[in-house]
Amino acid sequence: MSSRTSTPTHHTSTIGSIGAPNRRNTELALLVFAVAVPVFAYANVGLAIDGQVPAGLLGYGLGLGLLAAVAHLVVRKFAPYADPLLLPLATLLNGLGLVVIWRLDQSKLLQSIKQAGTAAPRQLMYTALGIVLFAVVLVFLKDHRVLQRYTYICMVGALVLLLLPLVPGLGANIYGARIWIHVGSFSIQPGEFAKIILAIFFAGYLMVKRDALALASRRFMGLHLPRGRDLGPILAVWFISILILVFETDLGTSLLFFGMFVIMLYVATERTSWIVLSLLMSAAGAVSVATFEPHVQQRVQSWLDPMREYKLSQSGVPGHSEQAMQALWAFGSGGTLGTGLGQGHSEQIRFAANSDFILATFGEEMGLAGTMAILMLYGLIVERGVRTALAARDPFGKLLTVGLSGAFAFQVFVVAGGVMGLIPLTGMTMPFLAYGGSSVIANWVLIGILIRISDTARRPAPVPAGEQRWTGSDPSA
Repeated sequence: MSSRTSTPTHHTSTIGSIGAPNRRNTELALLVFAVAVPVFAYANVGLAIDGQVPAGLLGYGLGLGLLAAVAHLVVRKFAPYADPLLLPLATLLNGLGLVVIWRLDQSKLLQSIKQAGTAAPRQLMYTALGIVLFAVVLVFLKDHRVLQRYTYICMVGALVLLLLPLVPGLGANIYGARIWIHVGSFSIQPGEFAKIILAIFFAGYLMVKRDALALASRRFMGLHLPRGRDLGPILAVWFISILILVFETDLGTSLLFFGMFVIMLYVATERTSWIVLSLLMSAAGAVSVATFEPHVQQRVQSWLDPMREYKLSQSGVPGHSEQAMQALWAFGSGGTLGTGLGQGHSEQIRFAANSDFILATFGEEMGLAGTMAILMLYGLIVERGVRTALAARDPFGKLLTVGLSGAFAFQVFVVAGGVMGLIPLTGMTMPFLAYGGSSVIANWVLIGILIRISDTARRPAPVPAGEQRWTGSDPSA
């Protein structure tokens, strides 16, 4: 009687590309849509302005399509199990931003004051550089856990980046905020890159210290308060945020860094008391700085009474701005469906129309419906980031993904809230939409890291030799 025997193997095999091809094919189909919509919008703007299809339509479509194709091929090769929505969402937002920046370039009013004219070609160049760095992240960062080794190096690097604008001869004070450095003919905003480096530091630090930070020494008004010696990290971050606000008068960056740390701290410890303490410290710091910092006071006044600020600026009184009121008028004139792409008058916002206030152009020309659609695209990026954090198998990856997604969400909130009058203006830019090389490059790097973590989280675990491979459907598709 013969018996069936199996030949032993001496290696560990992995599940084949179950779900990977379908996921990448889905991404490719969405990318076609993500490129087609901005191309259609580009043609629509040209028809509205000049009554004819713009001459650069073919070049724009081929350029955006080529960049999207390169990014897709890199993801298909080096991150086959990654989330299929992140790349198309970023491409769609970036493409729409390019269209509106070009639309503002055509404004004779902005050209007359040298606020526009060549911004769109430069933004396309910055986008190309951002996608190159996006590819570099995916090609060379094989495992995101390697970043944990550089926890404290990232802390030092982030502090250096934040202090660079204060260096005499290197930093530049632009419109009251000292957040830029000049390198040759280029201006760089180091804070955009510092947020990514700080997220790596926070993730590495909190992964090691989360048990100590989760301990509660006493209970007060229903809250479990942390021990006094564990308040050090949050006090240090709070103090750094205040220093940024005082010396660089950068309300947006200080809020972003402190908010990102608090989000990651709450996820690491699950203590509501940290949230309450952080909100109290944030409010105390903001009120204290606002009592003596004129730039912050002006932002608060523009928020509380934008019409008064507008009238004073029109009267020639120095130190007052008109943009807050003009942005509200732009949203109001857009109504529900908008005036149509290329048919609005948001170029009346002469200062930072294509950067800080670009959302007002979308609000006027695409209306409430278009603005909500843009915010929904941002929300989907954050949702995919949170989903990736839930799927991540290691605590460092979870915290890093939460930090990057939280920073992205917080930046969208403070910019949109400032332009819409919900909170004081912060001087930050909408990710991917607004003009600015530092912003678009840094956010493409951020998306690259999220895709790398997503690929690692969804990649099938190795199957020990001799075990039967599972051939069912992919549960993480």
